[in-house]
Amino acid sequence: MKILVITVSDRASKGIYEDKSGAIIVEKLNENLKDKIKNIEKIIIPDEYDIILNTLNENKEKFDIIITTGGTGLSQRDVTPEATMQFCKKEVRGISDYLRQESIKDTIFATLSRGYAGINDNVFVVNFPGSRKGAEYCTNLMIPLMEHIISMMKGEGH
Repeated sequence: MKILVITVSDRASKGIYEDKSGAIIVEKLNENLKDKIKNIEKIIIPDEYDIILNTLNENKEKFDIIITTGGTGLSQRDVTPEATMQFCKKEVRGISDYLRQESIKDTIFATLSRGYAGINDNVFVVNFPGSRKGAEYCTNLMIPLMEHIISMMKGEGH
């Protein structure tokens, strides 16, 4: 399993703010999937539509799963879902619905998350919230699904 974690944050990309959400995602994945992960990388980029889209395109052949964290809120700068939608060829609505529904059980503010999930050829992309707590919660929800997602994309069936 090859995984890329992209933190989308203007402040973290400038070094003004510590990237806590991307760090916790990598930590949780390594704790729970260490024997299954072939490669895991983390990068930080600003909340810019073109940069997000270009980063997804540049990495689509290198990874099985790309997890973004940040840029899913309501501000003008939050454009991660829009860039992800542009990148993906197929939506995987069940994943984004599942993450929201489960997260709402923990905090009502999850209703404001606009995260998206989809695939482009052989890479699955999912948007997590930018808070450390939200990113950790969504990572824990996704861990049991990740191997199956990759198998399904490769046509290996159930």
